[in-house]
Amino acid sequence: MQWRALVLGLLLLRLGLHGALWLIFGLGPSMGFLQRFPLSFGFQRLMGPDGPASPAPGPADRPGTPGGPTGPSWLQSPGPGAPAGRQRAPRRPRPGVCGPAHWGDVLGGRGRGPDEYERRYSGAFPPQLRAQMRDLARGMFVFGYDNYMAHAFPQDELNPIDCRGRGPDRGDPSNLNINDVLGNYSLTLVDALDTLAIMGNSSEFQKAVKLVINTVSFDKDSTVQVFEATIRVLGSLLSAHRIITDSKQPFGDMTVEDYDDELLHMARDLAVRLLPAFENTRTGIPYPRVNLQTGVPPDSNNETCTAGAGSLLVEFGILSRLLGDSTFEWVARRAVKALWSLRSNDTGLLGNVVNIQTGRWVGKQSGLGAGLDSFYEYLLKSYILFGEKEDLDMFDAAYRSIRSYLRRGREACNEGEGDPPLYVNVNMFSGQLMNTWIDSLQAFFPGLQVLMGDVEDAICLHAFYYAIWRRYGALPERYNWQLQAPEVLFYPLRPELVESTYLLYQATKNPFYLHVGMDILQSLEKHTKVKCGYATLHHVIDKSKEDRMESFFLSETCKYLYLLFDEENPVHKSGTRYMFTTEGHVIAVDRHLREAPWKELFPEEGGRGPAGKPTHRPKAHDVKVINSSSNTGRGPVERPPALSATVCPTRGGTPCP
Repeated sequence: MQWRALVLGLLLLRLGLHGALWLIFGLGPSMGFLQRFPLSFGFQRLMGPDGPASPAPGPADRPGTPGGPTGPSWLQSPGPGAPAGRQRAPRRPRPGVCGPAHWGDVLGGRGRGPDEYERRYSGAFPPQLRAQMRDLARGMFVFGYDNYMAHAFPQDELNPIDCRGRGPDRGDPSNLNINDVLGNYSLTLVDALDTLAIMGNSSEFQKAVKLVINTVSFDKDSTVQVFEATIRVLGSLLSAHRIITDSKQPFGDMTVEDYDDELLHMARDLAVRLLPAFENTRTGIPYPRVNLQTGVPPDSNNETCTAGAGSLLVEFGILSRLLGDSTFEWVARRAVKALWSLRSNDTGLLGNVVNIQTGRWVGKQSGLGAGLDSFYEYLLKSYILFGEKEDLDMFDAAYRSIRSYLRRGREACNEGEGDPPLYVNVNMFSGQLMNTWIDSLQAFFPGLQVLMGDVEDAICLHAFYYAIWRRYGALPERYNWQLQAPEVLFYPLRPELVESTYLLYQATKNPFYLHVGMDILQSLEKHTKVKCGYATLHHVIDKSKEDRMESFFLSETCKYLYLLFDEENPVHKSGTRYMFTTEGHVIAVDRHLREAPWKELFPEEGGRGPAGKPTHRPKAHDVKVINSSSNTGRGPVERPPALSATVCPTRGGTPCP
């Protein structure tokens, strides 16, 4: 437990050095969160190439911070006494300028004055340096991908230290960290398909697509998490199919000779194998995992995470609209509505773990991290793709509740007294603080705020996560913001901070975010590169490693870093609007995905068709399966009704809190 001794030593030293300041300012046990040292992390001025960046307008209504807190505002709860109707808009700050309290102060500056950071971060980013960083990001992907193909394919993942492949843990079915993700279907190759296209490598993309068509089958005795199979595999197949069949071919010639929609057929085959998760559940909320051959395992329980059950609509909706078959979108949308109906009447918040039979909340924590993150993300992204107003209405209501009950700190992001804003974990019913940690998955939220127009708040929240990265050269899985120390110390090469950095650069064109991306690239090269790829950091302080390179490193982390520095990429210049799924798969936003031909038959759930006759939604077993790997059809498989166990969809299998 060396890290515990280190943290304790640092805390005792800090107490000794600053105890007098605490007494003078009456902070007592607040651990110095309101101290104002003349140390800055350099976020006080984010200048664009031609002056201050002008964020896009945010929401009209912003929740106020309760007046008169006696301690750090993060520890104060807005509670039910701060209804949305009493919120008022903050004073508008100067664009791109932070207030007197900076994340460098809060997390502890390390001898760097404002002048140093001003020089480092506010200057231009030369084109030559941008090209170097773009090539470094491409080289990072190529190194990982080539080593996977050389040492691991056709297995699911690469062990980059031992230079070997990894598949499901057949000897230990309870090893959910591995088995939820690895389905014995060449996961890393499938997940990386659209990254090859975005980087313009047409020959390797075409080769990889043919490999997937000829070698990957989902007729496997593998029990996988529905969420992971959907975002990593189903989403990638759909993205690659759309790239191949795009008449404009913006990424170069990515067409595949004699392609006959095989990836789309494979996507349908996989989705049908996941459909049993939606059967025999009283609420419509799906079981968390299925066996690809036999359905829901018989030894499972009734609990699932909100994000796992409610983050399937983008991929299932795309599949339905490409096939003209409402089944997939309908079951995913029914799950979202079921979860939405269970939110608190007082706060509007959702919990993180729910019983799929009773609809009772098992986990009452409401936050932005594991168990909830992509649920909010997909409410907005579903609206962007499909144009369904109910999705936007749900997102708007959820965002108001998040701002009212999870957001702590000063009222305006960039102006006023008090702590910089932070989103905390609270009880879904009372809005009271439940703990003092955040997890690394929450770093996605600034990127989501960019998509909905709240760029100002995104800037300050992103600065918090980057300040942690600067301290450790990585993001610990959990960070205690009260103790200012990691609680869970591993870093599995997650992409969330990179994603938000990329989206903030696209929104502001501020070179600061190019510097952030360069810092992240250099940290990854320095601390995670090993003999045959890039390895998970077991410990962000001592930089010890674990022998695993998860598939999202190639599908997301490398992709967002590359796009950050590739200003001329077709994603930015082709004239087509693109959106990224929660696994980073690129999807063109166009009118074809706004068309749902079954709406005439199903004008509303439980409604009547054009002839005035009652309509009935299709059931999962009504859908025939196409095994595109062998190009043969087969009938539906009898799957026994069963229940399944709980694990949060955290892209790393971290158990639910």
